[in-house]
Amino acid sequence: MKNSDELQGKMDQVKGRVKQGVGDLTGNDRLRNEGVDDEAVGKVDEGVGKARRKVGEAVSKIGDKIGR
Repeated sequence: MKNSDELQGKMDQVKGRVKQGVGDLTGNDRLRNEGVDDEAVGKVDEGVGKARRKVGEAVSKIGDKIGR
């Protein structure tokens, strides 16, 4: 199950792509660049969230093995 960092990262990526599209359509370079930045931040946030989830899963598996 995805955690909040992963979900927020995905939302930021979508928001960034929308801003890029609107910026392209309107010729607004500032908005397009904001979109590029938002998408990049979203990718980082999603990656951090995935790493946190993987670590949590590993710790849980270790705890299960120790508890046996």
